[in-house]
Amino acid sequence: MPATDLAAAELRLTGRITTASNATFLGGIGDVAVVYKPIAGESPLRDFPHGTLAHREVAAYLVSQALGWDIVPYTWLRDGPMGEGMVQLWQDQDRAQHAVDLVRTDHLPETGWKSILEGHDENGQMITLVHEDSPALRRMAVFDLIVNNADRKGDHILAMADRHRHGVDHGLTFHRDHKLRTVLWGWQGDVLTTEERAGIDRVSEGLQGGLGRALTDLLSAEEIASLVARCGRLRSVGQFPTPSGEMPAVPWPLF
Repeated sequence: MPATDLAAAELRLTGRITTASNATFLGGIGDVAVVYKPIAGESPLRDFPHGTLAHREVAAYLVSQALGWDIVPYTWLRDGPMGEGMVQLWQDQDRAQHAVDLVRTDHLPETGWKSILEGHDENGQMITLVHEDSPALRRMAVFDLIVNNADRKGDHILAMADRHRHGVDHGLTFHRDHKLRTVLWGWQGDVLTTEERAGIDRVSEGLQGGLGRALTDLLSAEEIASLVARCGRLRSVGQFPTPSGEMPAVPWPLF
């Protein structure tokens, strides 16, 4: 279906995702499956301006496009049954794959995974939060640093059958203050790859042109200035950071 039809054709609701903290619906535009989050269904937050989460989701998609890594599925603003909101193409993930997982500490995989933190389950068993050590997930971690993602839970990472990884649920992004909360801490101190540095450069260049102009309709001037500064700082330091500040380093719940 052409993009013009996705913007104008009827959006029909087919279900609701009841585990989401904000009103989130499954729907269809013709035969295209989508997720719809109306602005009217956004819950007030203490630290993010009310009624801005849908705009932040679209801004995250635009930054993902500038990076060139196809992290965020196609996302746009449009009218729907409950008013204007964010609409995103539905992705059929491979439920047999887990990019992030909780495993028994005495059964940790030897290779291909990064251990993040340990704790006890409800039975007192030691368990460890792990995520895969893959280029696709590293790129998502870079993306989260750029957009200042305050809510990268394990379930916000969609493992696709072709080993690609999509990131979703980016309403809590682009705050002007440091808000990074993520389960993707496995590369602390690692030097950014040539590909990762090139992606950051593409975003920085875009912010001086079309990307910057597009974001002015979605984010405040202060938030865009902070985005520019984050890109410059990350590029200058050239490595993944360690947790800092008073914010919790990981979101809760983890999934």
